Amino acid sequence: MNRNEAERDTRKHGKHLRVPVLPCEELTIKENASKASLTVAEYLRRLSLGYEITSTLDSQYVAQIVKINADQGRLGGLLKLWLTDDAKLTACGTPLTPGMVRALLKRIEANQDEMLRLVQALKF
Repeated sequence: MNRNEAERDTRKHGKHLRVPVLPCEELTIKENASKASLTVAEYLRRLSLGYEITSTLDSQYVAQIVKINADQGRLGGLLKLWLTDDAKLTACGTPLTPGMVRALLKRIEANQDEMLRLVQALKF
């Protein structure tokens, strides 16, 4: 195969198909392509060739959940440190106050609520 034949086999030099769509259909197609992290052309090509389109939003939600879970672990460790009255706390001069514990517990609750929201947004 010479160079000219190789150039003709690329998508750039391939056939371009035109499909008339309504404005509302255009928006839907663009949104769906974006959700799959694909260009409109690649999205339509894959659909027409029978490939299953998977959303990348679910993996983004899972990544956010993993980060929140790590935050929960750190907050739990901090709470455990405070409740055991560790000598490290006295060395830095930070006394344990009920207000600090309440604030930490509220932060843990907020993280739990955020994790629940993200899990509910996942499509199973």
